[in-house]
Order: sequence, then C-alpha cells, then structure tokens
Amino acid sequence: MADAAECGVRVMCRFRPLNEAEIIRGDKYIPKFKEDDTVVITGKPYMFDRVLPPNTTQEQVYDQCAKQIVKDVLGGYNGTIFAYGQTSSGKTHTMEGKLHDPQLMGIIPRIARDIFDHIYSMDENLEFHIKVSYFEIYLDKIRDLLDVSKTNLAVHEDKNRVPYVKGCTERFVSSPEEVMDVIDEGKSNRHVAVTNMNEHSSRSHSIFLINIKQENIETEKKLSGKLYLVDLAGSEKVSKTGAEGAVLDEAKNINKSLSALGNVISALAEGTKTHVPYRDSKMTRILQDSLGGNCRTTIIICCSPSIYNEAETKSTLMFGQRAKTIKNTVSVNLELTAEEWKKKYEKEKEKNKNLKSIIQRLEAELNRWRNGENVPEEEQQSSKDQRSGEPYDNTAIIDNLLPAGGGVSVSGDERRKYEEDVRNLYKQLDDKDDEINQHSQLAEKLKEQMMDQEELLASTRRDYDKIQEELCRLQTENELAKEEVKEVLQALEELAVNYDQKSQEVEERNQANAQLTEKLQHKTALLSVLEREVSQLQELNGLQRKRAAEVLNLLLRDLSDIGAIIGTSDVKTAAGNGSALEEEFTVARLYISKMKSEVKSLVNRSKQLESAQADAHRKIQANEKELASCQLLISQHQAKIKSLTDYMQNMEQKKRQLEESQDALTEELAKLHAQGGLAGDGCDRVLHVRVFFSEYLND
Repeated sequence: MADAAECGVRVMCRFRPLNEAEIIRGDKYIPKFKEDDTVVITGKPYMFDRVLPPNTTQEQVYDQCAKQIVKDVLGGYNGTIFAYGQTSSGKTHTMEGKLHDPQLMGIIPRIARDIFDHIYSMDENLEFHIKVSYFEIYLDKIRDLLDVSKTNLAVHEDKNRVPYVKGCTERFVSSPEEVMDVIDEGKSNRHVAVTNMNEHSSRSHSIFLINIKQENIETEKKLSGKLYLVDLAGSEKVSKTGAEGAVLDEAKNINKSLSALGNVISALAEGTKTHVPYRDSKMTRILQDSLGGNCRTTIIICCSPSIYNEAETKSTLMFGQRAKTIKNTVSVNLELTAEEWKKKYEKEKEKNKNLKSIIQRLEAELNRWRNGENVPEEEQQSSKDQRSGEPYDNTAIIDNLLPAGGGVSVSGDERRKYEEDVRNLYKQLDDKDDEINQHSQLAEKLKEQMMDQEELLASTRRDYDKIQEELCRLQTENELAKEEVKEVLQALEELAVNYDQKSQEVEERNQANAQLTEKLQHKTALLSVLEREVSQLQELNGLQRKRAAEVLNLLLRDLSDIGAIIGTSDVKTAAGNGSALEEEFTVARLYISKMKSEVKSLVNRSKQLESAQADAHRKIQANEKELASCQLLISQHQAKIKSLTDYMQNMEQKKRQLEESQDALTEELAKLHAQGGLAGDGCDRVLHVRVFFSEYLND
C-alpha cells in the first residue's frame, strides 16, 4: 500500500423527465436548477458536486460521474459507483440503459469500453489481467447471476480485513464484447417485476465487480484496483406501488436494506459514533470499503421531478447531502518489489534507531528529575524532538507534571512524597497499560474465537444439510436398490428354473443325439455292406449276362449249322444216317432245354438282384433322410446350447456389476463412517443393504 490520502465521497444528483403517467395525471414539475451544483425544491436549496437536469444525455452523465474513476482504477485505486433513489427514478437507466445502443447505453457498458480504450493507449510494457463478477442481493441473499445454482453466497474478509463475496463466479475478459456478453448473461437472470410505478422494477440490488491487476514487465511493479458498479433497488411505498404477495415481501427486504444503508451513511456523516452498523445488511457489508474505507466513491442520487413524489425526492436529496460529508482514506494498491521492501526496511530501521536515541535521552532526563536535579531548559528534550519520532510517548504526560523552571526549592519530605507519587503514577500507568493490552488481546482472541465459532457453526450446518441430503439420497437409493434386487432375485429364480429345465432338456437331447449318432453309424455301416453286396451282384449279373450271351451265340451258331446241314443233305440223311441225326437232335434239345433252364434261372436271379438293389436304394434314401433330420436336430440343439451359454455369460456379467455396486456402497459407507456424520438409522439401513447384497452374491 502507498501512503494514504483523504478524499470525500462525490455525490451527483440526476433528475429524470416526467413520465407518461405523470404527464397524464397533470403533475407539477417542482425542481428549479440554479447552478451546476444546486437544485431548489419548494424554496430549499440542495448542493451537490454536480446536478444533472432531465435533458442531460447518457454520455454527459458518464463524463461527469464515471470517467475519472476509470483512470483512478487503472492507477491502482479502488472505485465505487452506485445509484440511489426511489423506485422508477431512473437508477437502472443511469447504470445500464440500453446496453447495445450507442446513444442510450448507461455507465456500466461505457465503462467497459472506456477501460479497454485506456489500456490500449497505455505503455506496452504493462500486462493486464481483468476479471468480472456479477451478483445480486435478493431477499438479503447473495445470488450469483453467472451461475444460478449459487443462491446464498457468504461474505468473508481477506487478510486486510476487506469484505468480499466468497465463491462467486469470476470470468476473465479480454475485450469489451466479452464484458457485454457477461452483462447480458447476468441481466437475463436478474429479478424484475411489474408494479404500479414501474413496468420493469428491479427487485434486487445488483453489483457488477471489475477487478483489474496490472504488472510492469520491466520494473515488476504491480498495481491492482477494484471497481464496484452498483444498481440499487428503489425504495417503495406500498400504497403507491400496489405491491402484494411475493412482490410485497421483496419490497420489505429492499426497504430494510436501504434503511441499513441510510443508518451507515448517518453514522459516518456524524463522525462521532464509534460503531458503524455495516453488518446490518449484506449490501452494506459488501460496500464497507466504499463507505469510509479505501475507495473513491461516487453516488448518483436519482430523483423524480413530480410533485406526486415530493416526499421521496426530498428524502433522497437529504441522503445525498449526508453522504457528501463522508470521508474515505484512499491509497494505491501497490505490491512492493524486493528492492522496495529493502528500502522500506532500511527506512524503518533508521526511524527505530532515532526513536531509541530519543527514549534514551528521555530516560536520562527523567532519572535526573527523579534524583531531584533541575534540568536546564536547553538540556530538556523538546516535544518537537519527541514528535519527530512520530509515536507519542507517555513520558510527555509526566513531563507536564514536572516543574518547568529550574529554581523551585523542594523540602526533603515533599521530594520523597513527590517521588512516591511519581512512582505510584508510573505503576498505575504500567498497570493500566498491561490491563489495556490484556483486554485488547482478550478482545481480539474472543473476536477471533467468535468468528471461528460462527464459521464452524455455518460449516457444521452446511455439513449437516449435506449429510441429511446424502442420507435421504441413500435411503431413496436403498429403496430403489431393494426393489431392483427383488426384481433381480425373481428374475434369477426364473432363470434358475429355466436353466434347470433347459439343462435337463439339453441332457435328454444329448442322449437322443448320441443314440441317433449310434444308429446313424450302424445304418452307415449297413449301407456300406449293402453297397458292396450290390456292386458284387452287379458284377456277377454282368458276368452271367455275358456268359448267357456267349452261350446263346454258340447255340444259335450251332442251330444255324444244324439248319444248314439239314437243308443241304436231306437225301443223304434220309438214305443212311437217320439214327445219328436223331441222337444229335436229342443232344441239342437237351442242351437247349438246359440252356433255357439256366437262362430262366439267370433271369430270375437278375430280377431278385434288381429288387434287392431297389430295396437297398430305398433304405439308403430313408437313412439319408433320417440322417438329415438328425443333423438338423443336432444343429438346433447346438444353437440352443449357444444361446443358453450366452445367457449364462450375461448373468455372470450382471453378477459382477452387482458385486461392484456392493463394493462402491461399502466404500461410501466407510467414507461416511470416517467423516463421523452418518446417523445411526441411516448406518443400519446401509449395513442392511450391504448384508443383503452379500447374501445375494453368495447365493
């Protein structure tokens, strides 16, 4: 931190024009503008740093109210701009306006553009990191407008005792467009409502925070600055706004927080109160550094010009006048380099050395006074020399009690009494110093303990809520798991029964398959035997046919020879050799009859073989059909066996998943036991689920 300097809070007063409802109603226009810094209401003047009449443009408002603060923040100071006033007085129009209209945009979008314009024109050796946050205070709860799941954020203090909102979303931005995207996102989540006085009435206080850190790459000098842009909700009279239901509850909270802000302003304006009620509301807690702290603050009070709102306008003007008397102590947020720390150390070391020498001279002077000597005035340690050491020593009080002149005579009794009184006074001073130190230390310890206890209590409540939610979730999951396990058990029982039936069917089919295979092998062997016999019969039949053909050919040849003999030698036969011919005919007839009988037997044998061959073919076809049916049956059984195997594998996988679920529940139970937060009933339920899963998996 650089050396601190005192500066006042700047207060700007802006009047809006009469709105359509006020014009229709015929309301009187009451403000009179004397100079740039004065407005007169019903004869009473009110002075501010600047008064902005209704015809003031948005750009003029920005130039007068906010432009300088941008330079201050980039110079390492903290800044705050907030708009205050009754509902429908133009606060949101002043702070936001129409975000994407170059003419009607308000202070926040103009600041976003102006910051980057200044950065682009600054030294190239400077490196900037810009973060923005956007949150609202709704029903005295801090809601993150960039993450709607964060609905009740807490206010904490950093190491420098500066309040901040813990856990709010921070977005890094690198251009005005990114800032506008964040503003659009947050504005869409802000609470607004319709009242009799405003169609878009803000129902919460919104705070847009810009955090700028810069570092000079060459000198390693680091500066930081925060800029709070606050759009307060307006104070309301229920009789005018017609609020009811949820809107009425919102109005109560708005008026309560604005009343707390007024109390803080009054306490700071009086300057005599030792206690400033910053903690009465979260809004004043967040703005604690802006009101009486390390911050350059500008307040824009927005007023209605209508006589219908005269009381509220006067109240707003009085608020502004009180705020104008507040003094802030501002300093540059500078992070010292190692060399600067070294210089500061040497400076403090030299100052400490001077103080020690002053203390030694004062002690020597005091001892001379205690010994009854009169110290000449030129040898006395002057108060100017004491003040040069900055810390004011308690010896100055004693010096005022000592005689100033050197020529006063004191008797021995008086001297002893005087020395005794001085010793008593010193002892009392030492006792009081010790007592003050003890009380201060005790107060600090108690304060720290109280804060720790509050934090612990809040943490315990959060943990308790989390445990209750976790317990409810576990109970719900337990019930669902029970139902699921019941269904799984029923399915497993059905599967077991089906599996037994299918296994029995598979065994029966396997036995039938074995029998069919055995029959098939027997039929195949018989078929091969029959095929061999048929081939042998076919060969034999061929030989016999060949032989019969040869015999028949021989017979026919013999018959032809006989016919030829008979035809050519009838005379000769008739004359002398009738008996020999008769014998040859007889032999021929016998041979022919024998051949006929053999041919008949061969024909019969051939027919028998053909019939046997046909029977064998029929048997072969029947066996082939039976073999095909057996093979089809075997393939069907194999397909069923494969499907059953896949089903069993699926069931094994489900079993492994259930075992993994059991392990996960066991680990979660162990974690809850380790945290020591699980209730007895919830623990018994989880153990019951664990035992249930174990028994099921063992089965």
